[in-house]
Amino acid sequence: MTISIEDAHRQLTAPGQLFEMDELDIRGVRTRVWKNAPPSLRAIWERTERFADRTYVVFEDERMTYSDAHAAVATLAHRLRDDFGVAKGDRVAIAMRNFPEWPVAFWAAAVVGAIVVPLNAWWTGAELEYGLADSGTKVLVADAERWQRLDGHLDRLSDLATIVVRGEDEDAAPLAWEDVLAGAPPTKLPDVDIDPEDDATIFYTSGTTGRPKGALGTQRNITTNLISLLFAAARTALRSGDAPKPPAAAPEQNANLLSVPFFHATGCHSILCANTYAGNKLVLMYRWNPERALELIERERVTSFGGVPTMVWQVLQSPDFDKRDISSVQSIGYGGAPAPPELVRRIEEMFPGRTPSNGYGLTETSSLSTSNGGADYIARPDSVGVPVAVVDVKVVGGELWIKGPNVVKGYWNKPDATAQAFTDGWLQTGDVARIDDEGFVYIVDRAKDMIIRGGENVYCSEVESALFEHPAVMDAAVIGVPHDVLGEEVGAVVQLKLGAVASAADLQAHVAERLAGFKVPAHVWFRDDDLPRNPAGKVLKRELREALVQPR
Repeated sequence: MTISIEDAHRQLTAPGQLFEMDELDIRGVRTRVWKNAPPSLRAIWERTERFADRTYVVFEDERMTYSDAHAAVATLAHRLRDDFGVAKGDRVAIAMRNFPEWPVAFWAAAVVGAIVVPLNAWWTGAELEYGLADSGTKVLVADAERWQRLDGHLDRLSDLATIVVRGEDEDAAPLAWEDVLAGAPPTKLPDVDIDPEDDATIFYTSGTTGRPKGALGTQRNITTNLISLLFAAARTALRSGDAPKPPAAAPEQNANLLSVPFFHATGCHSILCANTYAGNKLVLMYRWNPERALELIERERVTSFGGVPTMVWQVLQSPDFDKRDISSVQSIGYGGAPAPPELVRRIEEMFPGRTPSNGYGLTETSSLSTSNGGADYIARPDSVGVPVAVVDVKVVGGELWIKGPNVVKGYWNKPDATAQAFTDGWLQTGDVARIDDEGFVYIVDRAKDMIIRGGENVYCSEVESALFEHPAVMDAAVIGVPHDVLGEEVGAVVQLKLGAVASAADLQAHVAERLAGFKVPAHVWFRDDDLPRNPAGKVLKRELREALVQPR
């Protein structure tokens, strides 16, 4: 290495540099912050006026320029404030797949100071109802599929206004997107003062017990992530022996192929916000398909793609890989699930000179906390990297704790859960980790009873609770089953009540009625005898996995 981690941080954060730091008191905790971070999401959006003629979003054969987006955002922002009465701090939810309307709704809500609530588009109607009710959402922007999924649930959300996007039956929709945006666009945004510590987003994350929890993020949380991404890239360049490039140095517009949902912190904070800030092009896919991804990389001259390791594997293994021009790709990044060292080798082989990177973060850390790229990643492909300069990490009793301006305030309206997870500014991640002498973090195991299926977190207790609601189920335990593409699948071990009858298909259909499709067990095993438990009554899941799951 040409420079140590400490020297790289010292050089990059020196006075007058882009990554200069300050120290502030945030909710009673002394915290290092990026001195040059934008003060709010609104400030990020206002900055993009300079990109008016550039393409902002590509979806199938549709194209939207930054100028088009500015007109739509300004119109919707005024409608939210003037017609729907949305004030600073009110909640505006988005429930749709990755359509071009998603970022328009996000920025419109953000610029009026609303708290944006991105809801998981995989959720069932009952799960969507819970998120809307728990957050106290005032206005929902939903695509037709999500709106139809909410049929029978909206009558319990009587104060909710709903705007429907891309509805096939416009007459049946309460308010159609086109009608809301009709008319000449305003010339400027509504006037709203937004502070860095104001609430900005609620992202729901599944809990180890009970219902999902809404992670309440501030403006500073999200804008911190923006500068942290730039810092991570600059540090990688220094550590690899290259000179860091200033953010504005790119001679051409970069293009990012979005392969993860906007409703994830990665999709929203690290891809939507970061690429919008830089004036880049976002290329959306109706649904993930590696052959379509390669086609779009070639057509749109995509410079960056990634997602979870599963998606990168699929691109590399596609029969179309050698048929497409992928020379525009400059970077490949992923996170959300462990990446095997073999993937690093394959990327180096098939994308020579374009070293991949990964990082680590959670919804509660507003995406990035640590990063690993370039020469560091080649040397330590099993590490999630080193914290960015404003973030501290430590291991307490084997568990990784994180502190910094990226850590959210807590869980929306859940003081007990907040007190359990946050201590004096430190987030207790639930991941078992170790840190080496140079500060590189290694995730060893998950303390939480959780499965990561293709980048989506599945908390076993939530699936078990759904299984217990079936009248034939006496006992149940949910375990992770290794999968070559998804990383893990959901498996369920079930003991039925004496004399009761139920098939695997019956139980799968039962869970599918209550939870999102990715949480439905792909494997179901039945046992006649009791599930193995320790003296405290806890199911011995490792014993079940060893007996039922073949190692890869």
